[in-house]
Amino acid sequence: MSVKLSRIVERLEELYPPRLAEEWDRVGLITGHPDSEIDKVLVAVDPVAKVLDQAIAVGAQLIVTHHPLYLRGTSFVAATDPKGSLIHRLIENGIALFNAHTNADSAEGGVADCLAAAVGLENTRPLIPLSEHTGSGRIGDLPAALPLKTFAQQVAQALPACPAGILVGGDLEAKVKTIAVSGGSGDSFLADARRAGADVYICADLRHHPASEHLEAGKPYLICATHWASEWLWTPQCARELTQSFAGELTVEVSEICTDPWVQRIAPGTKDI
Repeated sequence: MSVKLSRIVERLEELYPPRLAEEWDRVGLITGHPDSEIDKVLVAVDPVAKVLDQAIAVGAQLIVTHHPLYLRGTSFVAATDPKGSLIHRLIENGIALFNAHTNADSAEGGVADCLAAAVGLENTRPLIPLSEHTGSGRIGDLPAALPLKTFAQQVAQALPACPAGILVGGDLEAKVKTIAVSGGSGDSFLADARRAGADVYICADLRHHPASEHLEAGKPYLICATHWASEWLWTPQCARELTQSFAGELTVEVSEICTDPWVQRIAPGTKDI
């Protein structure tokens, strides 16, 4: 059994409506013919060479990623360039590429909801709402207040393993209950998390000065994950949606390859690696 690519794209755009994407974003079908027959899909965070290698190895004809291949566009796709090479290899191997980025961040059941559920939040709602169930980030409550240190350990266990781990900023013994989350880079939402009354804000890629200046003014405390880890939690959910939507017609696999750029974390002062 197989499914036309156009049907899969239609379903993905129902789950993650393009209208939810930020104006600067690029979402949708990147390569592939709508009439192509698809029987296996690989879902991943990043469209990079090792994910394509995996797709070829497992026989997938479609890769669904969170991140776009060309966010700012390009005039050249020569195979001498890493991204151009990826385009060539996709086409040569008959593999389509689709991405759902900020539309999947904001959608109900998308990246933000998956992260909120993984860290144990209840009564969640959008941090920056577009509607009752859509918008950037999520905020909710833990079933019971926990010390920041304990909650941070809970977050570390909920996220997929990656070399860089997580960073924690704030009073480790302070009790926390109301939690804001945003998958991926999130320092632009620091003020929103504070206005919403969060005790902790979880995101990725926090820079030194914004984080330091924010913490000088108090809560929310900060948990900084890696970009890949905070967004990977969406990939099994996306795979389940496709599997249920095309039951008996489509096989869907999730890539567990860590595509963070960091391969090892070494504590300062360490003598032996």
